[in-house]
Amino acid sequence: MKQVFIYSTPTCIYCRIAKDWFKEKGIEYTEFDLSVDAAKRDEVIKKTGQMGVPVIEIGGEIIIGFDRKRIEQLLEI
Repeated sequence: MKQVFIYSTPTCIYCRIAKDWFKEKGIEYTEFDLSVDAAKRDEVIKKTGQMGVPVIEIGGEIIIGFDRKRIEQLLEI
């Protein structure tokens, strides 16, 4: 399985929806809370050019927002 990272904030509803969906599907992920991790926040801005969340990274591919169809494609599920 490809590595899955989610860059999120505690108040982001779409972040919660994405994490709940990952749990429901049994997909392991690593979460980075951008509200407290300035280094990761800077990293995401450099990778995406924006400050929106969630940012989901799967096998080096970046997804802005919770795009279930694209996530399923990248994870081949």
